[in-house]
Amino acid sequence: MNNSFRMPHKGGVTDEMARAAAEHTARQKDPEQEKNPFREGDAIVYAAHGVGRVDRIGEEEIADTKIEMIQISFPGNQMTLRIPLAKARKSGLRKIATREIVDKAMAVVKGKPHVSRGMWARRAVAYQEKINSGDLVQIAEVLRDLRRNVDSLDGSFSERKLFEAAQERFVAELAVLENKDPSKVLDDLTQTMKNA
Repeated sequence: MNNSFRMPHKGGVTDEMARAAAEHTARQKDPEQEKNPFREGDAIVYAAHGVGRVDRIGEEEIADTKIEMIQISFPGNQMTLRIPLAKARKSGLRKIATREIVDKAMAVVKGKPHVSRGMWARRAVAYQEKINSGDLVQIAEVLRDLRRNVDSLDGSFSERKLFEAAQERFVAELAVLENKDPSKVLDDLTQTMKNA
């Protein structure tokens, strides 16, 4: 039997592989990224972490290769993230939603909740995926579907936690877009959901 797979020895092939991967990343160009690049100071949304701010964009040397990186801080999470600029969009980084998207999301929030009879574990995974998608309309769907159980005794702890996570993401993005205090946006959103 031909066993061509071998573990690389320490410091040997792995360094070469790291350099090759870094060079490959440095060579990649996203044409859409070149048309509409992020700028320092921009408020952005990273799908998995919510609203953040671009701290800096610049070249860094990684494995003897220069790569243009974007550094983002998330003050709510006390976290800093660095991503190769060429992969920023593919990794879920986007600009703050437009007014049109927010209007669609608010229409979804005001809509009638979809009641699902499936297992809670599967629905919880689906809701978490919607929240982590970073898509404001999908986050609005989670708010719409879970709002009925949050104030009642019917809602479980995990339902409340998912609702709060969706609400936090929604409010943070809306507050940046409207240049309002998040607590004011939360009050407005809560009133909208009560009136729906």
